[in-house]
Amino acid sequence: MLIANKLMPQGRGLAPVLLKRAATIELDWDVRQKSRFDATDSQGRQIGVFLPRGTAVRGGDVLVAEDGSLVRVIAAPQPVLRITHCTAHGTSFDLTRAAYHLGNRHVPIELKPDHLKIEPDHVLADMLRSMHLIVVAVEEAFEPEGGAYGSHEHSHGAGHSHDHAHDHGHSHAKGPKPLVLAPELLDDHGHA
Repeated sequence: MLIANKLMPQGRGLAPVLLKRAATIELDWDVRQKSRFDATDSQGRQIGVFLPRGTAVRGGDVLVAEDGSLVRVIAAPQPVLRITHCTAHGTSFDLTRAAYHLGNRHVPIELKPDHLKIEPDHVLADMLRSMHLIVVAVEEAFEPEGGAYGSHEHSHGAGHSHDHAHDHGHSHAKGPKPLVLAPELLDDHGHA
């Protein structure tokens, strides 16, 4: 069995020709949300995946095997519920309300501008229909949101950048570090 223990999100940094030549594995969300699993790639090789705990694999990610070979991950179509707003009885804001209610239930959800996707659940489907939303069972790839506390790694593409203000209680300014005195060297008022 070939071991893969490194993940390159979306194959970032790899030449397109390398991505095109890479073996592939098609995995549904139930497998991709695990950090340890076995799979068979498009070349018929058994791959044992061992990633850091909590790592989710996304469609388009590239696994790197111990022998240096690359395996591109494809999000496999799977049963999901596609949720859209009813143009006759509602507005697209109804999707925002639905996302709020699903989020309160900690349901994995894929957010798109014109629809939502969740894993099949008849109770949730009934709730969404009662909110005048259209719920249809389909077979599609499922890429739920990672959550606000997921990885900070992201890219905005060439030519687009912006600062992220991070105030962690310390300065990021360059230059000499301030002198910090031990508490026993200070008087009752905090002066040296």
